[in-house]
Amino acid sequence: MIRRVIVLAALCALGLLPAFAQQKQPSKSYVLKAARMFDGKSNAIVAPGIVVVTDGKITGVGAGANLLSDAEVIDLGDATLLPGFIDAHTHLTMMYREDYAKAALDALRKPIPEMALDASANARITLLAGFTTVRDVGSRDFLDAGLRNAIEREVVPGPRMLVAVHAIGATGGHCDETGYREGALGPETGPEVGVVNGPDEARRAVRLAHKYGATIIKTCATGGVLSLADAVDTPQLTQAELDALVDEAHALRLKTAAHAHGAEGAKRAIRAGIDSIEHGSFLDDEALDMMKQKGTYYVPTLMAVQGLTEQIQKGVPIPPAIKVKAEDAIAHVHLTFQKALAKNIKIGLGTDAAVYPHGRNAEEFHQMVDLGMKPIDALKAGTSSDADLLGLANKIGTLEIGKLADVVAVPGDPAQNIRQTEHVFFVMKEGVIYKNEKPK
Repeated sequence: MIRRVIVLAALCALGLLPAFAQQKQPSKSYVLKAARMFDGKSNAIVAPGIVVVTDGKITGVGAGANLLSDAEVIDLGDATLLPGFIDAHTHLTMMYREDYAKAALDALRKPIPEMALDASANARITLLAGFTTVRDVGSRDFLDAGLRNAIEREVVPGPRMLVAVHAIGATGGHCDETGYREGALGPETGPEVGVVNGPDEARRAVRLAHKYGATIIKTCATGGVLSLADAVDTPQLTQAELDALVDEAHALRLKTAAHAHGAEGAKRAIRAGIDSIEHGSFLDDEALDMMKQKGTYYVPTLMAVQGLTEQIQKGVPIPPAIKVKAEDAIAHVHLTFQKALAKNIKIGLGTDAAVYPHGRNAEEFHQMVDLGMKPIDALKAGTSSDADLLGLANKIGTLEIGKLADVVAVPGDPAQNIRQTEHVFFVMKEGVIYKNEKPK
């Protein structure tokens, strides 16, 4: 609580609080017009595009919509209206860094209020890229919960956030701090920061995360690329631990996500009833078939692969242990995605923002299309499918009457050129316009 007060005080001192608070005008009505529209659920883009907005909600859609006489008409021209994009795998409180040593030092030296201000900048960039909702799946020092609260209270602009507080994993695993001498970071980690050993500690970690603001439970079922002390594909939680974690989360009506590169760890998470598998670099046919049977979502985070590939190509001095794991994951994940696509597994859009520079989230659309996904299905992945995965399908993800007025516009037709999603020029979230830069 004290940390949140410090952060808010810092924002006030910088003049950000009153400036943003004045932007909120939820009672205004708009008629948004464009040449085309994608409603988030159909199999085609239609013409013309019309969305009517009142009091932050959609009250009319399409050519037959009742156009309010007192509404402000915004004609966006040769563009396509779409639901606000959703990113199901972000880390808004983490900064993109190519200097691994400096990143480690920053994590130890930066005051928490400074980290919070950095995170608020990431949130704004993400929103202006067209992402009106994100699932943030791992943070520290309650930065994600504080950022979520600040956005909800209109202190800073940003996407709607579901937050994990911290990921939950095993001692010495991907969700634990490794690579430091014993005692360097203080007492040994435990359930209070999401590090567990045994089913009872897994339940306690879920309860503690929920107590302090988590609205999604994220776990590390396998090793990871960017951690120093583990192989990327090793299972890191037992079946009993994952069973307890998922059962406790679902009892609290929280959705669950599992970081899982390796097949065995993923299978344990799938058996436990996990809602989504993240990354999935080395998933085998058995794991994919289990996901198909259970309706488990796959969130491939292809932009993480892109970010790591760019770093390797630029000759960034990546620690050797990490570089080997990165190259191994890069060599496998594209094939895994194509196998998941062929098996008609549910696929959500998530990017692992922070592994690449924040704001490039929309490049995930073309990454999926380049690997064989139809453009319309990629658009669904980042709208209605993600809304279903997040448990928010009754509020967001489609342009339908009664839904929250999250609307973006891109030039031209993204079904013909999916990379138009990278040129969002209009952003509305809950009826508030945050960006309107119609191309001339």
